[in-house]
Amino acid sequence: MGIYVVKRIGSLLISLIIASVVIFFALEVVPGDPASFMLGINAQPDTIAALREELGLNEPLAQRYIAWIAGMATGDFGTSYTYRTAVEGMFADRLVISLPLALYALTLTVLIAFPVGIWAATRRGSITDVTVMGATQLGIAIPNFWFGVMIVIVFAINLQWFAAGGFPGWDAGFFAGLKALTLPAVALALPQASILARVMRSSLLDTLGEDYIRTARAKGLSRRQALWRHALRNALIPVLTIIGLQFSFLLAGGIIIEKVFFLPGLGSLLLQSISQRDLIVVKSAVMLLVFAVIFVNFLVDLAYAWVDPRLRRGR
Repeated sequence: MGIYVVKRIGSLLISLIIASVVIFFALEVVPGDPASFMLGINAQPDTIAALREELGLNEPLAQRYIAWIAGMATGDFGTSYTYRTAVEGMFADRLVISLPLALYALTLTVLIAFPVGIWAATRRGSITDVTVMGATQLGIAIPNFWFGVMIVIVFAINLQWFAAGGFPGWDAGFFAGLKALTLPAVALALPQASILARVMRSSLLDTLGEDYIRTARAKGLSRRQALWRHALRNALIPVLTIIGLQFSFLLAGGIIIEKVFFLPGLGSLLLQSISQRDLIVVKSAVMLLVFAVIFVNFLVDLAYAWVDPRLRRGR
């Protein structure tokens, strides 16, 4: 198990280094002069020179890259050119919304997808299976922002059970914050639960067809016992892969939902920074999201070892 973990950590570090190099060159080399890009075509030469000095763009490229990486490693993401405030403080203010929203949506996804997928797999070919698969296909086809608008009309405008948007802050209480995130979490969870349910069903059906399941049945286990004792755990590896990808999407890809529900999350900050050409915020935000994706994949790899003992033995 120790060798497996060390290998996964090495892979994580290599992925982070490659990603950081790509992001740095994409935002500081490809646009040409970052200062000119940020200030626009009508900027005066002395203004551009002052910004270059402020951002340290007169330093060698390798030195700027090392300074950027060292700063992030110590929690210093720089200062936003647009807002004139520390970038790490801006991220902290936005992550307290985006991270709970992603976790909330992922929890709803798993709570919906697992029983639905297992239920459909155990009733393969039945009316129930066909109905469930049709419903999941519809869930995948419906855009989450359209579904978000629909549930706002139903639950916020007509029934008035929830607010139509905005976030009161966690200072207003945990349940008040959770209530404000419920509708956007449901809107995010619907298509993801549909995808995960289909993957759960497919993986479980493949596992139920394996020889060791037939052997377990021949030894006297009922179909239900074989399902819960043997099949389900072995069917989890592709499911865990999808869960890891979905969490990354929910954290980084909820920009439209944040706009629909007027949530000041990390996605909204990234979109604003792109429109304002604040490359300092964009560069750090993209790197933070890449780190989240790679770290979640690392946790998924560890979950593989928990599910499959062969990985713990290095096989």
